[in-house]
Order: sequence, then C-alpha cells, then structure tokens
Amino acid sequence: MRDKILSAVALVGAAGLLLLFASPSYRQGEPSIAGQMAPDFSFTLNGQPAKLSDLRGKVVVLNFWATWCPPCVDEMPSLNQFHTMIAPHGATVMGISVDDTDEVYNEFIQRFGLQFPNYRDPAKQINATYGSFMFPETYIIGKDGRIARKVIGPQNWTNEKWTAFILDLTRQ
Repeated sequence: MRDKILSAVALVGAAGLLLLFASPSYRQGEPSIAGQMAPDFSFTLNGQPAKLSDLRGKVVVLNFWATWCPPCVDEMPSLNQFHTMIAPHGATVMGISVDDTDEVYNEFIQRFGLQFPNYRDPAKQINATYGSFMFPETYIIGKDGRIARKVIGPQNWTNEKWTAFILDLTRQ
C-alpha cells in the first residue's frame, strides 16, 4: 500500500512539473532569443512596401494575432492604447494578423479603431519565421533590431510594468 501511495505522489509531482514547464507564463521572456537579431520581413503599410528593418531606431512591439483568437481580441484595446502611450517616445506597436480573409481583417481593424500599423499575412510566413504558432505572441525589439523579450499570451499592455520596460528601451 505504501508503495502505491509513493508512486501516486511521484506521478502527481511529475505531472505538476510538466504543467509548470508547459504553461505560457513559465516561458515569458525566453532568454534563449533575447539579444538575437529580429528576422527581417517585408510587408505593405499604407499601400507602400516596407520592411521591419525600416523601423530601426524605434522600439517595436511586434504582435502576432488573429480575429478568431479570443485572447487576441481581448488584448487589442490595451495594445491600441499602449501604442498611443509609447509612440511619442520613439516606439510603435506593429501587428501581424494571420487571418485568411481580407474582409474579416478589415472589419476588425475598423471595429476596434486600431491606430497602430497592421499587416495581414494570410500565407503565415512571418509568424513561421519567428516560430510563433499560438496567438497572441509578441516580440519586443530594441532600437538596434535585436529581440529584447518574447511574450507569450495576452497582456494588459497599459500596466506600469510594460510601460516602464518599453520606455527604458527607448532611452538605450
């Protein structure tokens, strides 16, 4: 009986560790990518061709999202407000949508009144380059084009922690 109890406790402990390591909050700010150059990519902004590298000199909060993703929808008002807060300090939010249809994407942009630059990538090439397949996922890129932090899952971007982090990066 004692061996069965010890085995059960060991199994529960192992399952708990697996859940801890698999949870999105455990992976926040993955140190393995911090300091790496953010992969460059091309997109269209206001009808003009552009590249991520065109934004060098600004801190970029690169957010991968989709209209069909409830946590992404919940996060959008906060991201929109955050962009307004950080833009005067040399930072920007850049959204990359993986939506398949232009109509749904455009309706979403209008409905939420998104002020930050967004690009729809239905081929899902940009997020694949970054290794992002669960949404939302955000990369904070310093003025030098290097990844400062990877953030998995929805955030309240207007909280003091994120504002201070971004403003500190703009001063570097």
